[in-house]
Amino acid sequence: MKTEQVIPSLARPFLANSVRLTAPLIRRVMATIFMLSLFTRQSGAGTLPPIQTVFIIMLENSDWSQIASNPSAPYINNSLLPVASYCLQYYNPPGNHPSEPNYLWLEAGTNFGITNDAAPIVNHQNTTNHLVALLNNTGVTWKSYQEDISGTIVPLMPINDYDPKHDPFVFFDDVTGTNDFSFPYGIAHIRPFSELAADLVNHNVAQYNFITPNLCDDMHNTCAPLNNPTLQGDSWLATVIPQITNSQAYQNNGAVFITWDESEDGDCPVGMIVLSSLAKGGGYACTNYYTHSSTLRTMQEIFGVTPLLGDSVNATDLSDLFVLPGASSSIRLNSCLLATDGAFQFNVSGATPGSTNIILCSTDLINWTRIGTNVALTGNFCFTNAPASYSSQCFYRVWQLR
Repeated sequence: MKTEQVIPSLARPFLANSVRLTAPLIRRVMATIFMLSLFTRQSGAGTLPPIQTVFIIMLENSDWSQIASNPSAPYINNSLLPVASYCLQYYNPPGNHPSEPNYLWLEAGTNFGITNDAAPIVNHQNTTNHLVALLNNTGVTWKSYQEDISGTIVPLMPINDYDPKHDPFVFFDDVTGTNDFSFPYGIAHIRPFSELAADLVNHNVAQYNFITPNLCDDMHNTCAPLNNPTLQGDSWLATVIPQITNSQAYQNNGAVFITWDESEDGDCPVGMIVLSSLAKGGGYACTNYYTHSSTLRTMQEIFGVTPLLGDSVNATDLSDLFVLPGASSSIRLNSCLLATDGAFQFNVSGATPGSTNIILCSTDLINWTRIGTNVALTGNFCFTNAPASYSSQCFYRVWQLR
């Protein structure tokens, strides 16, 4: 076992620890919240915050080195990563290729020995040992949103730019009634992506939502008019992510997980990006080793369903990307000052000498941006935020790393 200390904020930060600000400062700073958490974690098992709604978005066949800093992915690099938590060492399971085995792995922790992209009529599985079966049995709602399907049948065959190999649920007999195009349960749960926007507005999304763009929008194919798979997928995200993050489902302790099914070049790292008010955010880059087994284990822990499926029993969950629950207040802000040059200054007390402290700010308590790092020589230090780096109202928080 190992003990770690971090300084996070809570999902819905309360204002009991807010400093009383004078009228001029209220125009600049709405609230400042500092939380300190001490926790113990066993190998493989973390402590996840109370996530209520999950959105998983699947993209295709890209090494992380092909996405990070790529000018064809401006939304990912310039808008998502600065406010997200993300992984630098996330992989498809070793040697697990092509696409279909990885989608099956995310659902069941195994590829069932499948190493091809054959249709469900060939590769269907007669087992209930998979995630959405466990969710359904415990009353947790789920939906799969697939771009380009009609919603009138179970989508067992390719149509338009939809391909079943990117839709893991159609490979399970309990979902499809064993390859029955008319099976009501499958039709009810595997829905056209075009319904997502209205479901978000009408509060009709499920607790677990698995989203697959079509072959043009998931970075798989080169399609007109952009003729650039990475830019096509990045542009799709730029449209879809704000729809999700502006929804009540997301803002009420929701989380978005964006990942890629497999590496383009063997078993190189692929992306895993997490957006949530419960995540550390602020561009937190995690170097822990993860695979799709880690994502599956995380989903099972979020919704409390057992037994752990397949290789997820051996995996470490993604809790390092999140703020941990059970925080208690320790660090305090005091002596707030609006300088004559417009800079905002405050003192931090209660820090541990020698600790690294990361300062973040937000305008909405959802998206956090890292604005500074301080190594505390004593228990107190002063931080100054230049006027050009904050908007007319900001929230501040600090993580203390040890």
